[in-house]
Amino acid sequence: MKNIILISILTCLFSISFAQNNNNNTSVVTQTLYVKGNCGQCKERIESAVDVKGVKYAEWNKKARVLTITYKPSVISIEQIQQLILKAGHDVDTLHADDKVYQKLPDCCKYRDVAPH
Repeated sequence: MKNIILISILTCLFSISFAQNNNNNTSVVTQTLYVKGNCGQCKERIESAVDVKGVKYAEWNKKARVLTITYKPSVISIEQIQQLILKAGHDVDTLHADDKVYQKLPDCCKYRDVAPH
């Protein structure tokens, strides 16, 4: 009987300790960013740009031009995520992608010149 109680207590303590360690490592934030783009190619480019360590989920809605992103702030910051999107040629919130990078986009993706389709 003592052994069963002892094993139960040890199992409980181990489970609590493991749960606390997991909670510290899984702190994530979900945020939305306004990202300009026009088409399916833009969606692939935007989502691929943020497919990096620390980003758990990213989905760009073409119609709303909104990127929903879930990430670990302990690994990557929202500013770093914005820079990745800018480097891919897409404006994000009030930040503008470099014109040279933007001009390299396919014609259908030039959201400053062409209406969304």
